[in-house]
Amino acid sequence: MKYLIQRVAFGATVIAILLTSFGSRRSLNGWTLVAMAQETDDPVKIEVYTRFVNNRKTNEAAAYQAAKEYLQKYPKDSDQYTQYLQKWIVIYERDERKRTLPQLVYNAKNFAGAYSVGKQILADEPDYLPALIHLGYAGYLAMTTAKNEAFNADAQGYANKAIQSIEAGKSPGSWSPFKGKDDTLAQLYYTVGFLSLKNAPDRAIDPLIRAAHFETDLKKSPSIYYFLAAAYESGPYKTMAAAYQTTFAGKDETAQSKSALEKLNVIIDRMIDAYARAVAAAGNDPGDAQTKIQWSNKLAEFYKFRHQGSDVGLNDLIVGALAKPLPPKPL
Repeated sequence: MKYLIQRVAFGATVIAILLTSFGSRRSLNGWTLVAMAQETDDPVKIEVYTRFVNNRKTNEAAAYQAAKEYLQKYPKDSDQYTQYLQKWIVIYERDERKRTLPQLVYNAKNFAGAYSVGKQILADEPDYLPALIHLGYAGYLAMTTAKNEAFNADAQGYANKAIQSIEAGKSPGSWSPFKGKDDTLAQLYYTVGFLSLKNAPDRAIDPLIRAAHFETDLKKSPSIYYFLAAAYESGPYKTMAAAYQTTFAGKDETAQSKSALEKLNVIIDRMIDAYARAVAAAGNDPGDAQTKIQWSNKLAEFYKFRHQGSDVGLNDLIVGALAKPLPPKPL
């Protein structure tokens, strides 16, 4: 009689969960939930499933452990209850990966773990925007906190895809840890530019300029202008200066050499502008004092080159640098 009562209770409990699960946050689309009690003489089965039922809404972690235990104990079962638990576990693990990813990136700084979890998320949902944002920015964090370049290529791909989605009108449920749409876009563009600097400085210029156009804290940061100056210097300036030196140095001026020099000077002027912004944004911040000296020296070097060895007007340039629109990359 005791087991008969237990079976009835088990059946009633199962019916309740199957009925209430339909249409809930964890509803299982495409699966017909059969509200039919399964008679059993196994008290362990009753206890484990009841534990799952009792925790399903209030303590999902405990429910998950009960569901795993049930399937481990009864691996040969293929009834509706087993099928329900299998599907529930799949959805729970999917959602748990989504909850875990930002913690791995921003709290634990476990970037290998983050990219492993992120790839699982995107395998199920390739356009899941929060994961694209987190994995894009994680590449910047990996570089700046651990000097880890292993994720640079992946991070740029994720960041670019996130940018495309956001600019197409999509948004995540929350912009956290950023302050909103503009801040997220600025940080993602900044990430793409920063991660391109070493191997493709030419490709770093446009995203850094885009990042600086948003009205965010980045626009006031000296680093974004320094990286922009560095991108110009190690990218087009290096290439064009070497070509000019090889082709025209020590020879009479021609229309071709004059045109080449004019194009080179435009790049130098962009470098001067970016270095002036970096120096201006650094201000009197003691944290930027050492790098400000280096930026100032670079600025003076290129400014004097463009002004016949004179630094007249340099201080005025610095004072007014941030008030002017940031010039675009030359064509």
